[in-house]
Amino acid sequence: MARASFAGRAAIAGIGQTEFSKRSGRSELRLACEATLAALADAGLAPADVDGFATFTMDNNPEIELARAIGAGPLRFFSRVHYGGGAACAAVMQAALAVASGAAEVVVCYRAMNERSEQRFGIGVVPGAAPTTESAHFGWYAPFGLLTPASWVAMQAQRYLHDFGATTEAFGRVSVACRRHAATNPAAWFHGRPITLADHQASRWIVRPLRLLDCCQESDGAVAVVVTTTERARDLRRPPAVIRAAAQGASRDQHMMTSYYRDSIGELPEMAFVARQLHEQAGVRPHEFQTAVIYDHFTPFVLAQLEAFGFCGRGEAKDFVRDGRIELGGALPINTHGGQLGEAYVHGMNGVAEGVRQVRGEAVNQVPGVENVLVTAGTGVPTSAIVLGRG
Repeated sequence: MARASFAGRAAIAGIGQTEFSKRSGRSELRLACEATLAALADAGLAPADVDGFATFTMDNNPEIELARAIGAGPLRFFSRVHYGGGAACAAVMQAALAVASGAAEVVVCYRAMNERSEQRFGIGVVPGAAPTTESAHFGWYAPFGLLTPASWVAMQAQRYLHDFGATTEAFGRVSVACRRHAATNPAAWFHGRPITLADHQASRWIVRPLRLLDCCQESDGAVAVVVTTTERARDLRRPPAVIRAAAQGASRDQHMMTSYYRDSIGELPEMAFVARQLHEQAGVRPHEFQTAVIYDHFTPFVLAQLEAFGFCGRGEAKDFVRDGRIELGGALPINTHGGQLGEAYVHGMNGVAEGVRQVRGEAVNQVPGVENVLVTAGTGVPTSAIVLGRG
């Protein structure tokens, strides 16, 4: 069995986040500073201990600005990962590689965004923007009305329903589970507001077969995590969440959200590729995960991920999510913080923090006896995932 040189040698030692809102009233840099300082305090480290940063190419806060603002540095490692939410776990992987190799000692991974009050990804293609190599392929779709993330995902979701005889109730069960968990999480935007399957089925169409309650919310907020060596993390303030495995993946003929030219468009081969790598590194089989944080910007891709990671067979997720199996008390509770559907949309970094809380045993919706947690990143794009465990 292949084992990555960094697997098990790095850990998340601290987590921090701001409140999640629809209008933070603060700059994204301010949010990044607040989350980073909270994560360092959680770890029992000082800003001066930080010698590296890892974040998303889409983040608007340069490492040097954040370092100067909090008093960190000098920096000897900084790394950015592309592809939107697909970077969530990849940033942690970059940090793990850095500390395991000695390139850095303390790396902060962060994502700060006023996505609801300033940017709104849901508007999709921006008219008049100069085409780039990355955006040029949208020229094949935009004239036919495929202009937003929901419309791009709807194509694949419709194919999934057709291939496996599923109905949109399967999508709804994902949404119901996430909102149930958010309802008991005081940090969640939808705290105290669970929904029923009937609520899901009655919600308005966004792009068929996606309803409003199939689409994640848009949020303002920030999350940061501190990565250092497992050995050092054991001497710090909080129990470490060991990074047992981490992987990135881009499949053949990969496009950004619109991989329509594959033999099958109803599945996620890049996530299956990531799953194989995680298994090779950590040797953890599907039944050995007690909980998982599954990237949920749109509910249909949660089903495809459950299949890609082997929690059920191809086309079986529609049945796997029945009878509360993915809710607290079920065989595999997912998104116990409420996910991006219920807590907040911070490009998946809040899911990484929830994975750490589950390993520590301090989540508001704690799953008993957690040994291994799977955390996945954005789907429909080049993506990533990690396995966290007790240290």
